[in-house]
Formats: sequence, C-alpha cells, structure tokens
Amino acid sequence: MSLATREAAAVPWRSRTVQLVLASTLLAPLGVPLVSPALPVVRDAFGLTDAQASLLITSYFLVGIVLSPFIGALADRIGRRRVLVGSLLVFGLAGGIIALAPSYGVVLAIRVVQGTAAAGIFVSTVTIIGDAFEGVQRNAVLGVNNAVLSAGAAAYPLVGGVLAAIAWNAPFLAYLAALPVAVVAAVVLEETPSSRTVRGRAYLRGAVAALAGSRALVYYGAAFLTELLLFGTVFTALPFLLSESFGLTPVGIGLVVTAAELSSVVVSTQNGRLAGFLSNGQLVTAGFACYGVGLLVAWLAETSLVVGAGVVVVGAGLGLSMPTVDAAISDLVTGEYRAGALSLRNSVTFLGRATGPVLFAGLAITTGYGPLLFAAGVVAFGFSAIVSLATGLRER
Repeated sequence: MSLATREAAAVPWRSRTVQLVLASTLLAPLGVPLVSPALPVVRDAFGLTDAQASLLITSYFLVGIVLSPFIGALADRIGRRRVLVGSLLVFGLAGGIIALAPSYGVVLAIRVVQGTAAAGIFVSTVTIIGDAFEGVQRNAVLGVNNAVLSAGAAAYPLVGGVLAAIAWNAPFLAYLAALPVAVVAAVVLEETPSSRTVRGRAYLRGAVAALAGSRALVYYGAAFLTELLLFGTVFTALPFLLSESFGLTPVGIGLVVTAAELSSVVVSTQNGRLAGFLSNGQLVTAGFACYGVGLLVAWLAETSLVVGAGVVVVGAGLGLSMPTVDAAISDLVTGEYRAGALSLRNSVTFLGRATGPVLFAGLAITTGYGPLLFAAGVVAFGFSAIVSLATGLRER
C-alpha cells in the first residue's frame, strides 16, 4: 500500500464528527447485550414465563424492521443531526423510565419506543459517516464504528450481569448515558446541507432508481444473510451444541461467543487499510468465505477449542463484510438518498436477527445442530460466489 493510500485510510480521531458518532454507536449495544443477562431477574420480578420474558428482546428488534425506512426518509428530509439528537434523547429517557415501570406491559411498550430510537441512532450515525467521508477513509471509519459496536456487544453482558444482581431495573439506568451525548451532538454536530433537497414522490422515485441493480440487491442480501447466519449459528446453534456435545458451562459458552466479537473488533479496525487494495465486492466475498470456513470448522470440530477457532474465523468475516456493506451502499447513492438507503439496510439486518434464532432452532428439532452448521457453511460459500459474480473483481 502506498503512503498516500495509507494516509487516506487513516481514521481522523480528532474529528468531532468521528468522536460523536463513535460515542453514539457505543450506546447501541446497550439495547440487547446489556439486558440479556437480566432476563431471568425480570422474569422473576414480574412472575413471567421464559417466553414472556424473551419479549423484552423481541419487541426491541421487530419495530426496527418496520420503522427503519421511515426513519431514514425522515433523516433525508429534516437532517441527520436532528434525527440523531432526538433518537439519543428518546433512547436515554426511555431506559430511565423503564427502571420506574409499574408493570411488564408498560416495560414492553417502552421497549418498542426504545427500539425505534435505536434504529434512529444506527441510521443517522452510519449516514453521517457516509456523508462526511469518501473512498477508503469511509471504509476505515465504518470499520472502527463496527469495532466499537462489537466491543460494546462483548463487554456489556458482563456489565448487565453485575447490574442485574443489584435489581431487575438497574441495567436500564445505564441508558441515561445517552442524554449527555445528545446534548453535545446538538451543540457540536453540523448538519449535512444536501440531506433536505429532495422530497415527496421525487424522493421515492430517486431512491428506487438509485438502488436498482444487482449490486444493491447483493449488498442488502449480504446484510440479511450475515445476521441470519450469525444469530442462527453463533448465538443459537453453537451454545446448545457446546453445552450438549462438549459439556461447556454458560461461562465457557460466553467465552466462545465473545471470541467472535473480539475477532470482529480486530479485523474491523483494519477495514480501511484492506479497502486500499481490495474492492468492496472482494471484501464482502472474503467475508462470506470466512463464514463458510469458520462454520465448517465448527461442524467438523471434535473439541470445544476447535469450535472456538472456527468462531474466530466467523468473527473475522464480520469485520470484513459488515463495514464494507455500509460503505458500498453509501457509494451507490447520493447524499439526498443515503439515510433512506442505509435505513433499508437496518431493516434487513433486524429481519435477519429476528429470523435466524427461530429458523435454526425450529430446524434443529428435526436435523440437530451439527447438520445445520454444515448447511450454513455451504450457504455462506455459495453466497460468496454470488457476491463475486455480481460485483466483479474490479468493482472500484
């Protein structure tokens, strides 16, 4: 890589935009990883069944599938800063209110509102990055953004477990950290002028035209399939497999899952450098190849250590593909449609997360988890070939 390319791929750490985006992104994993360890405590506090307690997670995700495109259109209409500041305020206040909720029904209603705000945080942060940066530097900043997201997802379960040991509602007080970030964003962040130029039917026509074609379809497919495989295998199939076949305790299973997140953190930070000599299509192709290798290694593994090695490869695939998908979608559209395009990415992401656990757990009743890992690995390799053919080896 030339000196000029290395400089272009550098992350501008002193940029207030970068600092605010990363601070906002660090709050996003509070939504589920922080709360998951508290599920048994919430169940006991309200006298719920396991299925009822799990709605604390489901209600948070499902709303994002439906509302993300509307949030994206709003960000393109009124501006990214307003959506980010409003989302941070609602996200933080909703968490604080949940800590005072008198019933579980109220908790679920507020979680729906909070999930909507979380979708607004994601859409606005990645759109701000897409607006502010170009080329390999966009990949670099998106890579660091994804690394922060993965780091939070790896660390927050421990924090949530400690807080849940105090009281069922203690983890929700952590959401109040979003309020000072919202205040700083309102004061410091500059609006993107181009975000308000196209409205009404012209906006819809332009957005559809911008996203027409095989490359857009394959990148949205990559976002959906990544989350489907991740939540279906690493977060659903592997924990059961590790417990039943290898006798791992919950702590041991947690370490294996954390290995995937940490691997994603490391590789994500290098996304900008890799984008200096590989196209977006090649990076996503490599990411899905890593999914295939990692899942097949986990399928063939005879020890939990080898399963962990496979999971590390899957995590590397996440670091290669997910920041790149956002960069590629940002490249496909102009500024006036960028939030709408990335909000659609958020919808398919949430759809994959909601579908993966149900699909894999349902199929496992008939097939068992081992064959599912094999099938998932084959699907990943097949999609890797599709990405390569659809994007071309000389995309940039």
